[in-house]
Amino acid sequence: MTVVRAKPSVSGSRANQPLPLENGECLHSREFLRRYNRMPQVKKAELIEGIVYMGSPVSIGHGKPDAIIQAWLVTYASRHPGTEALANTTVILDPENTVQPDALLRRLPEHGGASGVNEDGYLTGPPELIVEIAVSSASIDLRDKRRAYCRNRVPEYLVWVVAEQRVEWFVLENDEYMPQQPDAQGLLRSRVFPDLRLPVAGLSACDAATVLAALAQPKG
Repeated sequence: MTVVRAKPSVSGSRANQPLPLENGECLHSREFLRRYNRMPQVKKAELIEGIVYMGSPVSIGHGKPDAIIQAWLVTYASRHPGTEALANTTVILDPENTVQPDALLRRLPEHGGASGVNEDGYLTGPPELIVEIAVSSASIDLRDKRRAYCRNRVPEYLVWVVAEQRVEWFVLENDEYMPQQPDAQGLLRSRVFPDLRLPVAGLSACDAATVLAALAQPKG
């Protein structure tokens, strides 16, 4: 007697699985998050102006600057109630921009902040300050992300272009990002967060002690 085995149906569970994220793919934020949630092996993916960007392995050239920025923002938040520092957190800005910035600082909603947390635990709306560490992504950070953050009214946007030892701190003015210039002490200062100061030379040299010491200066 010959037994004929039925072929698995293509309409089974595999057929119902969402397609994986692909670098350069055009998606809506909702579909982007649906696929991203099904890919736990992917540590970083972003939707920028409707295009999927997949993160590459992180070198020490990115990891060290990132650690300094995180320490700077966490230290500030620890001293200023009503603020919160977050690292590598998904932020849903609009249907074409679901980003995962290196760092951000926000005011909590009960303290006048514009961002909130949805039922899935993602940040929605513009945080007050976004920071990107640009090692291999400078063109994206300074062009596409800058445009998306500006349009979504992120009040301040800081880009550290590590290879060029350049720091760009943009402030939203009349629907445009205007670059700030260091003061006579070589400090960039936030217009949103009181006493949030950044020594440009210290940051460019990856001198964490100098960066953190600027937060301890007298107010004003």
